[in-house]
Amino acid sequence: MNILGISAFYHDSAAALLQNGEIVAAAQEERFTRKKHDPGFPTNAVRYCLDHAGLRLDQLDAIVFYDKPLLKFERLLETYYAFSPSGLRSFLTAIPVWLKEKMFLKRMLYEELFAIGKFDKKKVKLLFPEHHLSHAASAFYPSPFNEAAVLTIDGVGEWATASICHGKGKDFKILKELKFPHSLGLLYSAVTYYCGFKVNSGEYKLMGLAPYGIHGSPTVKRYEDLIRQHLVSIKDDGSIWLNQDYFNYATGLRMVHDDKWEALFGFKRRDGESLLEQHHCDFALAIQNVTEEVVVKMAAEAQRLTGSPYLCLAGGVALNCVANGKLQNTGMFREIFIQPAAGDAGGALGAALAAQYLYFNQPRTVDRAALDGMKGSYLGPEYSDLDVKQAARKYGAVYEEFTDFNDLAEKTAELLAEGNVIGWFQGRMEFGPRALGARSILGDARNSEMQKKLNLKIKYREGFRPFAPSVLAEEADQYFELGGVSPYMLLVQPVRKERRNRLPDNYEELPLMEKLYYLRSDLPSITHIDFSARIQTVHAETNPRYHELISAFKRLTGYGVIVNTSFNVRGEPIVCTPEDAYKCLMRTEMDYLVVGNFLFDKKQQPAWQETQNWREEFVLD
Repeated sequence: MNILGISAFYHDSAAALLQNGEIVAAAQEERFTRKKHDPGFPTNAVRYCLDHAGLRLDQLDAIVFYDKPLLKFERLLETYYAFSPSGLRSFLTAIPVWLKEKMFLKRMLYEELFAIGKFDKKKVKLLFPEHHLSHAASAFYPSPFNEAAVLTIDGVGEWATASICHGKGKDFKILKELKFPHSLGLLYSAVTYYCGFKVNSGEYKLMGLAPYGIHGSPTVKRYEDLIRQHLVSIKDDGSIWLNQDYFNYATGLRMVHDDKWEALFGFKRRDGESLLEQHHCDFALAIQNVTEEVVVKMAAEAQRLTGSPYLCLAGGVALNCVANGKLQNTGMFREIFIQPAAGDAGGALGAALAAQYLYFNQPRTVDRAALDGMKGSYLGPEYSDLDVKQAARKYGAVYEEFTDFNDLAEKTAELLAEGNVIGWFQGRMEFGPRALGARSILGDARNSEMQKKLNLKIKYREGFRPFAPSVLAEEADQYFELGGVSPYMLLVQPVRKERRNRLPDNYEELPLMEKLYYLRSDLPSITHIDFSARIQTVHAETNPRYHELISAFKRLTGYGVIVNTSFNVRGEPIVCTPEDAYKCLMRTEMDYLVVGNFLFDKKQQPAWQETQNWREEFVLD
């Protein structure tokens, strides 16, 4: 049985392919078009999935779209009616688009699919599960659990903004939903907007900014109190009620009423590139604290309703790895599985899985010996030595080819230990927002200058942004208070106490950047300001080459951990092809590039002629 899942027309369009229940391919459209969060129909991703499996569209049993457009249109109409006469301008903007395009989505889908290949509409079913069912299915069915509570939290699907489900075998039951306009995801996005970051893109920046808030300070407490008193009411079961007097997303063109927020919190909305001040950090910490409380309460309700010792998470809020770590530390669940493509891209996969098990009623088997069914999330395209050589010829690139990968791993480890920054491109591309050692930029976590170098000379982004450690799975507990695995970089936990340095007494009074560059541990480049780290455990069974590289670094230095950040510059999607990787090498102050069995030394490359300024090509995210 062959099932294609598609998400499109909002943000992070993607495609995923199942064959007899096995996830064989999945990719986001942005990686092919080079447009960050590309919302268009995922033509390239669909072609990739079909080509990878050697299939045509007419060999599919079903094509599954990740939500129900007509139900979403119903929500739009009812919302405008409920809030009328406010929102007329937004209504007049939105309705013509819906009437012209989204009301006829089925026809649009067929037109886009027929441009890829012909098929009989009577033989290939076109299915539309609900948005949160797609999220829930993406989390439960690839999980290593035969039975589990499933919690999904995001901005909004059709009506639901969060859901609690119970999965058993192949069966699924929705137990509880939170409905629009009350949404934890939209609350977090509203603060993202007010702090000057882009909605549906900059939420992870807000999460990274939160630790710079002063824990326990009167300012943070005041912001928290104001949020609870005026913006959100939190119930014991984790459900929330948002005071729409302060928000504008339901019918307006912005997230919030800026003037009301300014009067409430005492500062203006930050412009995107203006200086970050302490009150922005404190505000970020306040909303992070509120978010963590709600997530934990929702999870507790899921546990109460299902009685399960296992939890699966999906939806955009499941990418909040700090909240995930706090949830793990409650101990209310024996194990937690988080879908690595937790946002809308993962909806394509969930839609296909929902069709496999709920529509076609196929049996499900669980392999408890495996990590999960995601194959490390290495589900995207891979490239041959010939592809690398062709890209090199195009630019006259100079390289060294290695016949023994172990020799290449040893050489790369030496270069890392010398303080070099290395682009690392191996095997199949990751599915989801995290670089997991297939399309990564690497550095030495022991190097006190590495975080500054990566942010300012490679990524060209805000200096406060933290970097993640990739650590050998079998040695993670030597460095972090993890107590398990974190293969998808979706858990934040502390660096072990014995590795930390004592902070000066006036640490909390220091300016943001002085805090940032204070030497906090023997792994300074991955130790965040609050002694935490966003951990990726690297497993030999899912990424043997990356595991061997870190093992080589361990043999050389005694440390089985390195810095890992996504292979891109600010505003650019993660690289997909060898050509993308070479361009990124030449556009930045990266030192070396490793693609497959080839090593490129930046110093040996011909002068780079940029046909278009990449800062104009890739808008700020």
